[in-house]
Amino acid sequence: MKLAALISGGKDSWYAAYLAEKHNNEIVCLVTLNPERDDSWMFHVPNIDKVQEQAEAAEIPLILLPTEGIKEQELSDLKEAINLAKQKHSIEGVCAGAIASQYQKERVENICKELDLKLVAPIWGMRPEQYMLSLILDKFEVMVVGVAAEGLDKSFLGRNIDKEMINNFKKTDIHLAGEGGEYETFVLDCPLFKKRLEVWGSNTYMESKNTGKLIIDKIQLLKK
Repeated sequence: MKLAALISGGKDSWYAAYLAEKHNNEIVCLVTLNPERDDSWMFHVPNIDKVQEQAEAAEIPLILLPTEGIKEQELSDLKEAINLAKQKHSIEGVCAGAIASQYQKERVENICKELDLKLVAPIWGMRPEQYMLSLILDKFEVMVVGVAAEGLDKSFLGRNIDKEMINNFKKTDIHLAGEGGEYETFVLDCPLFKKRLEVWGSNTYMESKNTGKLIIDKIQLLKK
């Protein structure tokens, strides 16, 4: 089945796309909405503008549209972007990286029904620890680019997720996969990428001891 993958730049959306392809679907395009607000209801924000480089690394066409980030307007903008993917790439379904958020899953599901498309959500309901270990096993290089929870701090920013970090997460009260926005990620490499990404310049901004983000200024595509 031809799919458009909803991509935010983070681990959930890319891992869902990877599993969808493993299950004999084809990701024919990526769909990304770039919110103007930091408190978007639907879309992960840090470094979402760098999805363009991820699309180049994966050699998959990208549909990138702006959105104001206002709750219901986001859904209207998302529907427009998915409809554009349907017209442009003849998609039959949409791949989403929802893992436990009923809000996100239901909203995308409703849009799919309206556009006569199927929703594919390969990581929905996965146990958080199993999911996180699968990322490592399947050779995903995932950098932490945002923190917003007690127990997390500046030292987590810019680090790649590994078993040690998962163990550190376990010592806190956060959802292991960061489902509640406790941390945000950016994928630098995965099996869908023909090239890998390397961060050559970044800046860290901390609002408080436990809340901050790493903004990527310069990123380079390199041969694997």
